Amino acid sequence: MRVAIVHYWLVNMRGGEKVVEAILDLFPNADIYTNVYDPSSMPSSITSKKIYTSYIQKFPFAKKFYQKYMPFMPKAISELNLQDYELVISSESGPAKGIIPDVDAFHICYCHSPMRYLWDMFHEYFRNTNFIVRFFMKRLIPKLRLWDVTSSNLVDSFIANSSYVAKRIKRYYNRDCHVVFPPVDIEKFSPVERNPKDYYLFFGQLTGYKRADLAIEACIQSNRKLFVAGSGMSKKELKRYAKKGVITFTGRISDSELLDLYAGAKALLFPGIEDFGIIPVEANAAGCPVIAFRKGGALDSVKEGVTGMFFNEQTVESLVKAMDEFEKQEANFLDRLPYIEHVKQFSMKTFKSKFAKIAEERKRI
Repeated sequence: MRVAIVHYWLVNMRGGEKVVEAILDLFPNADIYTNVYDPSSMPSSITSKKIYTSYIQKFPFAKKFYQKYMPFMPKAISELNLQDYELVISSESGPAKGIIPDVDAFHICYCHSPMRYLWDMFHEYFRNTNFIVRFFMKRLIPKLRLWDVTSSNLVDSFIANSSYVAKRIKRYYNRDCHVVFPPVDIEKFSPVERNPKDYYLFFGQLTGYKRADLAIEACIQSNRKLFVAGSGMSKKELKRYAKKGVITFTGRISDSELLDLYAGAKALLFPGIEDFGIIPVEANAAGCPVIAFRKGGALDSVKEGVTGMFFNEQTVESLVKAMDEFEKQEANFLDRLPYIEHVKQFSMKTFKSKFAKIAEERKRI
């Protein structure tokens, strides 16, 4: 059986690329197709494979400004020739599912997210960009939406990375799908010895939708200590928050520093909406409870009352109330065993087992 794996781009090693790496363990002889490829950023598990790129690879500074070429990607990906493959696996949060497989091939799409800027987050993206980008968005987005829905018909079996993404696939493509959580390196965090101290933790890139501002304001108003580990906040914002004595910014951190922060944090604050959200799983694997907004992938990754708690509104008041309630029940979150049991469903072993079972469907088609 000849297998092809199609991924939107291979320019850095993040969650989507780790999924590709895990799929390659199941299909080690698979070929890889992508729009843009930077071998200097990829591990040997990927660079050792046959990798084919679309014509976007030849565009100026494609490895750096690949996202600027998104409008060209649907056409570019559809021109890749995959007619010789019996099984095609697209790893998708962009145009990867738009490849055209052979009529007898079986196409599995592992969907990290339908494109946010086309659908439910369109208005936020539109509002936060400049007038030039808005001009082109108004003209391109309707056509891209049509292409996105049409290309979903090229998929035999959808797999979503969370229940939240499964609902969005049903909404935008009218397709049912399996849910298989992405693999998380839980063994990396399980050795952490918990010693909770007097601070909360926010960890992640400081972009708007992750709502670091909510965690910061909630801790300022309730006079609670907060460590903010991540980059992306403007110097103006950093200067404004630096005047508040309860907030500590650590910027980018090493793996060992992250383990230390998980060990000492009262809880991880997770106020944004993620498609899945690996960080809450990592925190739980380290025995650190999570206080999350009740929406998105956190509904899968956090077990309420066992490995964390939820707050119901994306407001400072609602988050402060949740922290108050958490501190009343903090002793209930100290037992490590429930965390160990909970995170097993996010392991590499579980991912491979569930994915392989779905891939077997092709034999029954």
